[in-house]
Amino acid sequence: MASPAVKLYVEDDQVVMDNGIVQVYLSNPGGFVTRIQYSGIDNLLETRNKSGDRGYWDVVWSVAGSTGTTGTFERIVGTSFSVIVENEKEVEISFTSKWDPSLKGEKAPLNIDKRYVMLSNSSGFYSYSIFEHLQEWPAFNIPQIRTVYKLSKDKFHYMVVSDNRQRFMPLPDDRLPGRGEELVPPEAVLLVNPFEPEFKGEVDDKYQYSSENKDLMVHGWISSQSQTDPFVGFWVIIPSNEFRSGGPVKQNLTSHVGPISLAMFLSAHYAGEDIVLKLQPKEPWKKVFGPTFVYLNTLLDGDDPKVLWEDAKDKTKAEVQSWPYDFPASEDFQKSTQRGSVCGTLLVQDRFLSDEYIVAEGAYIGVAAPGEAGSWQRECKGYQFWSKANEKGYFSIKNIRSGDYNLYAWVPGFIGEYWSNVLLTITPGCEIDVGEIVFEAPRDGPTLWEIGIPDRSAAEFYVPDPNPNYINKLYVHHPDKYRQYGLWERYAELYPNEDLIYTVGVSDYTKDWFFAQVTRKKEDGSYQGTTWQIKFNLDDTEASKIYKLRLALASANVSELQVRVNDPGQDPPLFTTGVIGKDFSIARHGIHGLYWLFNIDVSGFFLEKGVNNLFLTQTVATGPLARFQGIMYDYIRLEGPNPFSAIKEY
Repeated sequence: MASPAVKLYVEDDQVVMDNGIVQVYLSNPGGFVTRIQYSGIDNLLETRNKSGDRGYWDVVWSVAGSTGTTGTFERIVGTSFSVIVENEKEVEISFTSKWDPSLKGEKAPLNIDKRYVMLSNSSGFYSYSIFEHLQEWPAFNIPQIRTVYKLSKDKFHYMVVSDNRQRFMPLPDDRLPGRGEELVPPEAVLLVNPFEPEFKGEVDDKYQYSSENKDLMVHGWISSQSQTDPFVGFWVIIPSNEFRSGGPVKQNLTSHVGPISLAMFLSAHYAGEDIVLKLQPKEPWKKVFGPTFVYLNTLLDGDDPKVLWEDAKDKTKAEVQSWPYDFPASEDFQKSTQRGSVCGTLLVQDRFLSDEYIVAEGAYIGVAAPGEAGSWQRECKGYQFWSKANEKGYFSIKNIRSGDYNLYAWVPGFIGEYWSNVLLTITPGCEIDVGEIVFEAPRDGPTLWEIGIPDRSAAEFYVPDPNPNYINKLYVHHPDKYRQYGLWERYAELYPNEDLIYTVGVSDYTKDWFFAQVTRKKEDGSYQGTTWQIKFNLDDTEASKIYKLRLALASANVSELQVRVNDPGQDPPLFTTGVIGKDFSIARHGIHGLYWLFNIDVSGFFLEKGVNNLFLTQTVATGPLARFQGIMYDYIRLEGPNPFSAIKEY
């Protein structure tokens, strides 16, 4: 039986796409999604909201020279509507917004083309946008680009982010004064008098549901069943990461109380100002964001509502396999024939672990804009394409847009970054085989001691139980217990009189190394920096040799880490990072932000035979957010001297 034809109805103030399964209403010419009809339900979106506050694209922007991660919030309002494709199998429509100099200071200097696509026999619709900044336009900054869907709070109560992160959620009203008590930061709210008593005493915070890009492919909500309405699933499917910034482990928001579902394309969360897109004077820029897919499903009578999640995962796999889509009509979205691929095998060289090359199993390998080692973390203007090496170190990165790239990689279990400064030029249909490439892991000498696992996360360290007055029940007895609110406050409770002291060979980093080196709250309510100690024994030392201290950080937030050896008053310190980082990961339960690696020469002159002390001081504790200033360690290693190194006399 033939599928019903896709129909398009154009009226003065609205446009309707209808394929017989779902009907999507959009304002004309604004391009806001105002109504989604499905499975007999008149509108899945929140009808109490104004029509422009239900389904929309938005951007946050600021003038050139601005600092920080905030700016002017702007919903993207179309000023012109056009039909791009209209036939029985497909409808694609466009809502464009043009910029001109008369709008300077009022709107972001961007041409934006919002596209919506509906296909026949498809239970949902697609959305993508083309953002363009012309060379002659003003320089400016973009901290955020996203799409937002605000669902009916009367219908959608069960939220799903992953297999082990799903639950019934509080109402948005529970966060309001009188029912909720705002905490610090203000996104976190203690529910003191919620409508449903089961939520009383819980903390609700949208950042507790963040996910890494590599895992953030589908999330959404399941509605409650009523006498008139069936169970319905509303899912945001993001089939590719190519248009998202920051690489595979960059974290982004998903769904949260509202009920709200997001598709985040660019955000400064867990990275800070380093990943704010800053267009320079006379810099042209164009990028396609999406398409993403809003998928709707419903139940047969008697089924468990959670089968909607299983179905959504299956649908996501199918969408991923269909990428890049062949239906977008914009020439700016490259089809599969316009793309190329890169493959090869990654090996690791660490001569103090093995005389042979080590297979880089599980390595993350990607192509991103030309830069330097690790620059992909902060890159936000272009596209990135990533893959994971198999058990033989082989990788294949497919469907890369035409353009110029560098090859980047990192390998769990090894510190540092692989980077090739050889320009990879991708052309339509190319298949580039780079052969065997070798990552020379940072290493000067044998390991004398190490703390942690080099995996760019602090999750292996000691994460305390939360204050029972500030819990999220989802994360009780959950592997991601670091997502509980207020864990930074537990440090001073666990170490009331002196800071952490770790003894190599005696202490256990899973129990004795707090997950974050945070500030300490004093009796007067102010905060102070902290100094952690690592005690270690050396059987012998060589004063004329260089030892190497490797400090890999999983996060830094307005912090300065100073290193001293055997003298807590050493002035100047042996090493300082200077003030680094603004990723705010401690406050946002992220367990990691941007990765930092510091390789520090330690003269044998400073070391002693027998017991030694390494002092790690985080000095900064200023301002209203001092409680969140601190660092998370990924991994620390002290290496013995390289037999070929020597130092100047002291």
